[in-house]
Amino acid sequence: MSKNVYQFKPYNVGRAVLWLLFAVVLWVAPKVFTSSLSMTMLTQMGTAIIVCLSYNMLLGQGGMLSFGHAVYSGLGAFAAIHTLNKVGDGSWGIPVSLIPLVGGVAGLLMAALLGAVSTKKSGNTFAMITLGVGELVWSMSLMLPEFFGGEGGVSSNRVVGQPFMGVTFGPQIQVYYLIAVYCFVCTVLMFAFTQTPLGRMLNAVRDNPERVEFIGYDTQRVRYYAFMIAGFFAGVGGGLYAINFEIVTAEVVGAHRSGAYLLFTFLGGSMFFFGPIIGAVLMVLAMVMLSEMTKAWLLYLGLTFLFMVMFAPGGIASLLMLNLRIASYGLLRKLSTAYLALAGTALAIVVGASVMVEMIYHIKLNEALGPTMGYAGATLNTRGLDAWVGAGLVLVTGIGLFEVARREFMRQWGHIQEAIEAENLRRQAL
Repeated sequence: MSKNVYQFKPYNVGRAVLWLLFAVVLWVAPKVFTSSLSMTMLTQMGTAIIVCLSYNMLLGQGGMLSFGHAVYSGLGAFAAIHTLNKVGDGSWGIPVSLIPLVGGVAGLLMAALLGAVSTKKSGNTFAMITLGVGELVWSMSLMLPEFFGGEGGVSSNRVVGQPFMGVTFGPQIQVYYLIAVYCFVCTVLMFAFTQTPLGRMLNAVRDNPERVEFIGYDTQRVRYYAFMIAGFFAGVGGGLYAINFEIVTAEVVGAHRSGAYLLFTFLGGSMFFFGPIIGAVLMVLAMVMLSEMTKAWLLYLGLTFLFMVMFAPGGIASLLMLNLRIASYGLLRKLSTAYLALAGTALAIVVGASVMVEMIYHIKLNEALGPTMGYAGATLNTRGLDAWVGAGLVLVTGIGLFEVARREFMRQWGHIQEAIEAENLRRQAL
């Protein structure tokens, strides 16, 4: 007579350490970066991480290319800002710290309503439906000024209600830690979703929907459930956005915002859970810092996206994982020289190309300021031949040297991959 044997899965120490490090980074970040600009960027990063991770539940985990994800984060933001006004005039008694959940519920309800139509189809048809839904909601923002506030949007004051333990959410540091807590909790919950049967089935629907239907699952229902969950977390991010900025305009439901979520989630790496976190950080850096540095930032961003699609479709996360694999075998040091050569030659290409782009932009947009312009501390004459010839020489030289460095890198990369395969065969033999 057999006895019941209970087996427990070993505790994943490495994963616990990673979550602890993530929490420490969220806690320490404002103590390291103390300027007002840094605080502004950190709060936006926390909000963007939640929304990009929620978007990746559709794109990376479910294979659903959505062009209207900003609808759910944006409507969550509007629901939160109206709730904040209700709390301010004494109609409702909801604590400010719970208002992001109101945005989450609004995102969930809208995802339940619109997702019932969107998720009936998949692939390109789904993408086109979400694009149409996004444009529909954005056009409604001009027709319903009572809710969307017209061109001026809806503003509020987050310092309302009774303070709890001295927390009024007036200082930006208090808002940051509210966003950090929500960011950590939502990230943990979304990762936990990937380990659930529904999350695993969502991956199966992405990879082989015909087989999923063959074994008896409704693929539309799986997509619909995931769509609603993603809408909830997007709404939470929108609610945090409303508290942080204290104003919400129709721009938050526009195609530009949806496109940003798509672009940066892809750049970060949609096939890895932590990829959208990288993408969210890059999104804030690009929109806050890069946009202030140059008027051609959208051109640079578009070129970066183009090159990533062509040469690294797995995003930055895939590049990191490839190098972590090599590092686990102790072979990453052999590529250090090759990486330095690639970085140096790529920098020459970027400098040469950007100098030419900035001079063109100066001629077209700042002609009234004269022919001279500044670039990285240097003064360039846009009408002088030497600036153009110098930039062209740097660009051409960089391209030539980069090709030489790339070929050498690929040769070393191939040798390292052969060494890894040989090591794997040796371990299997043992």
